[in-house]
Amino acid sequence: MNLEKAKQKLDQYQQSHLLRYYDELNDAQKAALLEQIDTTDFSVLAKIHAPKTEDTQSNITPIEAMTLDEIASQKEEIHNIGLDAIKAHKVGAVLLAGGMGTRLGSDHPKGMYDIGITKPVYIFQRIIENLFDVVKEADTWIHLFIMTSDKNHEDTTSFFEKMNYFGYDKNYIHFFRQDMAPASDYNGKIFLEEKGKLATSPNGNGGWFSSLQNAGLIDLMHKEGITWINVFAVDNVLQRIADPTFIGATIAKKCDCGSKVVRKASPDEKVGVMCLENGHPSIVEYYELTEAMRDAKNAKGEPAYNFGVILNYLFEIGHLEKIANNELPLHIVEKKIPYLDEQGNLQKPEDVNGYKFESLILDLIRLFDNCLPFEVERNKEFAPIKNKTGVDSIDSARELLKENGITL
Repeated sequence: MNLEKAKQKLDQYQQSHLLRYYDELNDAQKAALLEQIDTTDFSVLAKIHAPKTEDTQSNITPIEAMTLDEIASQKEEIHNIGLDAIKAHKVGAVLLAGGMGTRLGSDHPKGMYDIGITKPVYIFQRIIENLFDVVKEADTWIHLFIMTSDKNHEDTTSFFEKMNYFGYDKNYIHFFRQDMAPASDYNGKIFLEEKGKLATSPNGNGGWFSSLQNAGLIDLMHKEGITWINVFAVDNVLQRIADPTFIGATIAKKCDCGSKVVRKASPDEKVGVMCLENGHPSIVEYYELTEAMRDAKNAKGEPAYNFGVILNYLFEIGHLEKIANNELPLHIVEKKIPYLDEQGNLQKPEDVNGYKFESLILDLIRLFDNCLPFEVERNKEFAPIKNKTGVDSIDSARELLKENGITL
């Protein structure tokens, strides 16, 4: 994109202020800014002042999960189904790792955080070691696609190279950047974070598939014969990846989608809960649960909405591609956004000052006709690291890792 075309695009969206410092930039900075303007989707800004659509009445009902007892009764059969799919190279894995370790007090990618006590043990390392369990059992490599962001891509890729990919075959690890969305003030004016750079943020965990497509990696999956993708987040250091039993159960139940779930630790635990919404699989956020839903019981006398998601999903690629063109709802989120003021000074606000735009993976689940909630033991597969201390923290994850015989 040249300067004239950039001006035309910016005028169309009332964003001409983004060229305020253009004449102060060197040639490389000018080219980078024009490229960013060219590739940024400014149409999301229209969502800010769009009239609110009336919420259609949703009929929320419980969904039946495949419980630990049922899984145990079929373990050998479904495990072998999943293992056969892995040995046939039909399974790939996608790691969502676009975030930074800011809440842990780190300026590096979250996966680079060292949770070791007597030796270095990195979050990325734990994930690779978990994946190795299946690689060794199946005696075949599994393609791992790692989604980074503009803010952590270089650090992430260089870290994996420095650590020799933790022993994993680098030919089976593929990095791709998450698509970015602009960040704006309350009037819809996009911030500058540098004189030659728009303020942007990753477009939410629901953007993983479009980002994978835009990186051209779906073609690689087709070439390799991959038909199932296990998608998971970076912060759970105990999760099982490309789990043959989970894969086999989803295949055996003839589902296009599966979700690992855990029984809630308490009725008000802050986790999204699997359910049916108008007959389709869905996830109700913890703050959306009504008192009636919290108190509801199933036929066994157990809580009806009791299975929380842990962001570990299995998707059939063919079905994903069929629904890929469906636009996911865009969530407008208030955030603290660093920006350049009119004097060109970087400001770091203490309070929320604008909007970021995100799509969520839970909205993707709603586009499927079916989804298998697959129960796992939380003490064996759920050790999220979201905080430095307290609940879902480095400390709690360390205790769970030690409980599972992992030396730190």
